[in-house]
Amino acid sequence: MNAKKSKNTEFSLKKSPRREKPLVENSGKKSTKIAFILGIFGILGGVGLIVAGFLLPQKTMGSVVFPETNTKNPADNIYSNLTGLPLAEASQVTAPAYCIQTPNGMDGARPQAGLNEAGVVFEAIAEAGITRFAAIYQNPTSAIIGPIRSLRLYYLEWDTPFDCTIVHAGGAPDALQAVSHGYKDLTENYTYMYRGTNGARRWNNLFTTSAYLAGMNSDRGYGGSNIKGFTRMTPDESLKSLVDSLVEEKLVIYESSTGKTSSLVAKVPEIAVNFGGIANFNVRYNYDSASNTYLRSYASGASHDIYACPEGDLGEKNPEDNCVLKQLAPSVVVAMIVSERRASDNYHEDITTIGTGDAYIFQNGIAIKGTWQKASAAEQIKFFDESGVEVALAPGQTFVEAVPQYGSVEY
Repeated sequence: MNAKKSKNTEFSLKKSPRREKPLVENSGKKSTKIAFILGIFGILGGVGLIVAGFLLPQKTMGSVVFPETNTKNPADNIYSNLTGLPLAEASQVTAPAYCIQTPNGMDGARPQAGLNEAGVVFEAIAEAGITRFAAIYQNPTSAIIGPIRSLRLYYLEWDTPFDCTIVHAGGAPDALQAVSHGYKDLTENYTYMYRGTNGARRWNNLFTTSAYLAGMNSDRGYGGSNIKGFTRMTPDESLKSLVDSLVEEKLVIYESSTGKTSSLVAKVPEIAVNFGGIANFNVRYNYDSASNTYLRSYASGASHDIYACPEGDLGEKNPEDNCVLKQLAPSVVVAMIVSERRASDNYHEDITTIGTGDAYIFQNGIAIKGTWQKASAAEQIKFFDESGVEVALAPGQTFVEAVPQYGSVEY
């Protein structure tokens, strides 16, 4: 399908072609109908088995494992305001949160350490086409987290509803002025941060640890966090949505095989996020149905690997010496189309965070086109479908891509 441009921007949307091989061969109307009916019975049978699985303490589909919830009294379940996943104790809901500025440059920032533990990750251009992350953690256990780089005002405005400590190393003047008023703030500090000794990282060698963050929070008396999270589905609701999408996928393939035009929701196997600048910072997500996650890669095809580090306190260590590489695989990917322009210094970026714009939500293997809305810096972003109904996000790690109006999302 050819690229389509929205009426108001240069933003383009491309959809991948349908699968070439139909599920049901079109060898005659009678045989097609029989095969379709049998296929539907098979789907319903599979759905029945999955629904029956709701009665079990731990729910699975293939290798998708959903954390245990209280099926006897769902009202007793405790969910994270950050990820929507079940928590073991009520105290974890208000545990301290940390919003850590994490670089993504090709000058030693990659692979990052501990990024797999972040519940929500915002990605946007920081300067000169280079993207940076605002990664939000709660109840982290990773022995190494980072690297840590400077703050921008738009990251701060996305961070604000999470009531987190802003962890950074300096920043743009407007961001530093804003964070000095009313925020829990931790800028470059060698009591709670350290420099790694791997010379290949150059200036991207500033790290922290879960133990350091907990100590800082205690020392400064910051207390817990009252997180205003995204609207989320429960794991049960998300599993039902996944089952529904599987049924609709079968119907889409059937209608394609019979020459009909489907109005149903089709599976989206691949997403391409292009920031409209340097190609090395464009990313791809490939949907993995076995885990119901989106495997993140760079536009080059190389997987976006990070260092998954042990739990506990290792001291001030290099991630290369103590951690293992793991591909990032969020459960939800959201692309927000934002108004972006070069700042007055002709180097940094200005991004409009308050207002509304187009949005594309990818979860449970499908795409939902709609809009994002943010009323103020203190309010959380909400997502709506094309009918104006609010979209609840699936539980799990969520990547939010801030795509400039001159960028594109293709799927």
